Amino acid sequence: MRGASRDRVAGTLLGLLLVLSVRSGGSTKASAGLVTCGSVLKLLNTHHKVRLHSHDIKYGSGSGQQSVTGVEASDDANSYWRIRGGSEGGCPRGLPVRCGQAVRLTHVLTGKNLHTHHFPSPLSNNQEVSAFGEDGEGDDLDLWTVRCSGQHWEREASVRFQHVGTSVFLSVTGEQYGNPIRGQHEVHGMSSANAHNTWKAMEGIFIKPGADLSTGHDEL
Repeated sequence: MRGASRDRVAGTLLGLLLVLSVRSGGSTKASAGLVTCGSVLKLLNTHHKVRLHSHDIKYGSGSGQQSVTGVEASDDANSYWRIRGGSEGGCPRGLPVRCGQAVRLTHVLTGKNLHTHHFPSPLSNNQEVSAFGEDGEGDDLDLWTVRCSGQHWEREASVRFQHVGTSVFLSVTGEQYGNPIRGQHEVHGMSSANAHNTWKAMEGIFIKPGADLSTGHDEL
């Protein structure tokens, strides 16, 4: 059943990507606005210019959970994440994400949540960041607070993600893996806010704020 669920998610993503490929020309209009609950997007580390990424490859050390990395390619389908609430009903579809709000970032193709815990990361010895859970269901260590200026997370603004359970910031500092994921960057948690942990919303499907949820109108 879990495999069938993942297949349905993958099919949904393929549909989203088809829409993106057809309507990618409207980037100027799309760049304005807010990041909303239920949106599917890619996140760019603004300092190292890599997108948050995961795949069905496990760490060979530490927790042994699914690895999370940063990739330079902008067209990799394994870099899409869905914005979800910290609890059922905690992030209603289409509502803007508030600065200071706790969210889950669910990897679209594998259904696992962005996660961290007290394991050392394999390259830098910072805190390991992994993808954890099944079909979007994990535990309390999947929660990240959106740190931004103002009232809501704006698409054009740089933000930070601070882990609720351990207080580290989602970060990249440039270390790169060898085979089987050669060239991908380590993603980890750092205790201080700095240039290595600022992120920006990039490509994706954004649910319009205030949209009629029964119609499901989306905005690119």
